[in-house]
Amino acid sequence: MIMKRIGVLSDTHLKGPDAFLEEIVSNHFADVDLIVHAGDMVSLNVLDVFARMDKEVVAVCGNMDGYDVRGSFPASHTLVIEGLSIGIIHGWGSPVGIRRRIMNSFKKVDAVIYGHTHEGFSDTEAGIFFFNPGSPTDSRFTSRRSIGIITIHKHTIGGELIPL
Repeated sequence: MIMKRIGVLSDTHLKGPDAFLEEIVSNHFADVDLIVHAGDMVSLNVLDVFARMDKEVVAVCGNMDGYDVRGSFPASHTLVIEGLSIGIIHGWGSPVGIRRRIMNSFKKVDAVIYGHTHEGFSDTEAGIFFFNPGSPTDSRFTSRRSIGIITIHKHTIGGELIPL
């Protein structure tokens, strides 16, 4: 069984790709198998940076996304990787209780990737692994900007937050 690495970001809040985002992606996501954007990209043009990498990208829309993003991506999505079911959703409302709210959006998952709070989180609650990469561009709700890498190996999942 081969280890899978997933590059995860959320809450980019950009109108298009910029040099900073391209640097982040090339420095941290070069060796990932998949990239997940957990919403609030704001414009579809943000994803252009990934097209040049020849990587599969899975995305969901967030509360700040425009009609182009909302028309192109669902509000939630479920992936199965190495036998693990992973829900992807942006999130909504107050950061307080967000994991409980988003957990109820999925029937049965082993993990949930989410965004919205701009604050990185990587831990297990109620038997579900929750991963929020934070925001690479906006630290207004937290003291640092971040992205993340999820690793899946032998039916186990873990995450690393990468401060920027």
